[in-house]
Amino acid sequence: MNSMNDTGVVAGPASGRTSHTHRLRRLAGTGFIATLAAMVATTLAAALAQAVGVDFEVPDGGETIPLAGFAVVTGFFSVMGIVIAVALLRWSARPANRFVWTAVSLTAISMVPPLLSGANTATTTALLGLHLVPATVMIPTLARSLRTRTD
Repeated sequence: MNSMNDTGVVAGPASGRTSHTHRLRRLAGTGFIATLAAMVATTLAAALAQAVGVDFEVPDGGETIPLAGFAVVTGFFSVMGIVIAVALLRWSARPANRFVWTAVSLTAISMVPPLLSGANTATTTALLGLHLVPATVMIPTLARSLRTRTD
């Protein structure tokens, strides 16, 4: 056996893994940048809503949702979106399509708690809108990163 042929055989699968690993890292990096953007956008939108009089008081306990709470919850669920995207990239033949359907469905489900919270109309409306802010940042960004190139 020629040692050059042996090297060629070993290098084939490793380069495929490297490409896949690179794609996963790129997806995660893009996702984390989008997460930061979604956190900032949602927090700014919540601050704007507060500035125009929305109190974000939830009757169950009578506590007001703090601005930092919007950032934390947005960050947590955005990272969960990245985890879903990475899993779909790894195990789905059509990760972008499946991600969009999954993310849109989860966004729709996330709209239920504000409707059931018993908060006043302004707070409920603002909360519904604030669910859409990170979705409009995260879903297109991650879906774009999941699209496969046809080389």
